[in-house]
Amino acid sequence: MKNKNILITGGFGLLGSNLYNFLHQKKYNVFILDKKKNFLKKNYLKIKKERVFQGDYLDKKLIKNIILKKKINIIFHTGAVTQVLDALKDPEYTYYNNINGTLNFLNIINKINKKIIFIYSSSDKAYGEVGKKSYREETCLNSTFPYDVSKSCADLICQSYAKTYNLKIGILRCANLYGPGDLNRNRLINGFIISVIKKKIFKIRSSGKLVRDYLYIDDAVNAYYLTMRSLIKSKKNLRIYNVGSKYNMNVFKMIKTISKIINKDNIKIKILNSSKNEILSQKLNYKKICKELNWKQTVNLENGLKKTLSWYKSHINFFKDY
Repeated sequence: MKNKNILITGGFGLLGSNLYNFLHQKKYNVFILDKKKNFLKKNYLKIKKERVFQGDYLDKKLIKNIILKKKINIIFHTGAVTQVLDALKDPEYTYYNNINGTLNFLNIINKINKKIIFIYSSSDKAYGEVGKKSYREETCLNSTFPYDVSKSCADLICQSYAKTYNLKIGILRCANLYGPGDLNRNRLINGFIISVIKKKIFKIRSSGKLVRDYLYIDDAVNAYYLTMRSLIKSKKNLRIYNVGSKYNMNVFKMIKTISKIINKDNIKIKILNSSKNEILSQKLNYKKICKELNWKQTVNLENGLKKTLSWYKSHINFFKDY
């Protein structure tokens, strides 16, 4: 399997960069597609330039050329508009980017090589609001808000292409991911840690009562890797998995947990309560991936947060304008 040529979209993001590092260490031939030019300056993975394609997956000609030129066998599509607030501000671009970007790959694969494996990074947000129940893979995708709907649509389109055109597709619906390498300062865990290090007031955009699963990035990467291996070995065309966590909590509890690790209890926070259009509570049932792929959560919350804190302390110069 080590002779596989792999393309990761959104390769400088939290998931993409850690997935690249993992696969590269396992001696796979890995390439990155990312449109963020400034991220090359923060290339802490020391990725060689010949491994990076700078460009947009909305460019059909570009991605077709990459797939053909590098004889790509596997595509991890982790690139997307990922921020809920960005999606609320610009729903049109969010839908266009997240849906059409996915469609571009599926159509090209369908035309040039149906054996290419496509693994789509969906989200727990694709399910929408289901109250206090946990989501199972067969739970109806019933989202409302722009980011969530964009993930639901692309998720369903992937399922359609697997069933209609017999493409090999994996769909992973992950919990909220955190860990080293996240350069997006607008997420809860890294945003709070950066604020503490830089002695700034941390602003909570919500009421602080939103409940989410939190999963360390290494465990998510392993889920993607196991899904890839299963699609390579299996004749089954479509695999859908929830990748959840036993750590399910609201914003206030997470902040309290991090504060305890940092050993500070007088950290200044400001509750903006300005984000009304978000799912109130989410919880993933992830028994299926444990049973079928023998996946398990290996990094506990305390250790994951300690590793994350250590990384941000070492790379705080990346956030000079915070």
